[in-house]
Amino acid sequence: MLREGRHKNEEFYEMLICRSRLFEESFKYIGHASPRSLQGQLFMQFENEEATGPGVLRERFSLVCEAIFNTQHALFVSCPNDGRRFFPNPASKVDPLHLEYFIFSGRMIALALLYKVQISIVLDLVFFLQLAGEDISFEDIRDEDPYLYNGCKKILEMDTKMVDEDTFVCEDEELGSRKMMELCPNGKNTMVNSENRNNYVNLLVEQCFVTSIAHQVAHFDRGFADIITD
Repeated sequence: MLREGRHKNEEFYEMLICRSRLFEESFKYIGHASPRSLQGQLFMQFENEEATGPGVLRERFSLVCEAIFNTQHALFVSCPNDGRRFFPNPASKVDPLHLEYFIFSGRMIALALLYKVQISIVLDLVFFLQLAGEDISFEDIRDEDPYLYNGCKKILEMDTKMVDEDTFVCEDEELGSRKMMELCPNGKNTMVNSENRNNYVNLLVEQCFVTSIAHQVAHFDRGFADIITD
């Protein structure tokens, strides 16, 4: 797909970037450009620097991707057990432009792959599976959220005669505040027990790792597709 998508037109798309505003100006050039422009020949130069060519382009891709996954932009969070692996931040909505940034992020990652630039960033399994259109299982969240994984595992392995104190609710963060969300109708009054615990875990995983980041994943995928498809 990447080979077919490269340089579909011979037009040049020129970018003049200030290093001190690398993220903002890259977003302006890449996020707001037409897909056709980005599928052509990219020419990039840093302000007040004479260097041009493939080396500068690769450096720019690497630096921008590092900025995208920097936690200060609140777009992605890293896995607790591996700081190099990232997945979308459910709380990214604190920035009103976050969905536009995810389109930009998808485009940048696709361009980095297209130009064979190594960026030392790994997409977490849960994120990657969603981009591939696959379902997420309880076992898939082991590395992304060890605390929740172990809690769910404990529930699944509890004595069948016991009734857990949990109900069908979970915490959701929205614009800096946390609120309780029901996982099913009347969830706050539905106790987790040995008969419904599998359903509870499945609903919890879906809410925390699919529903909560569905818009972020969709916009990242849209940006990625802008580069590799017609």
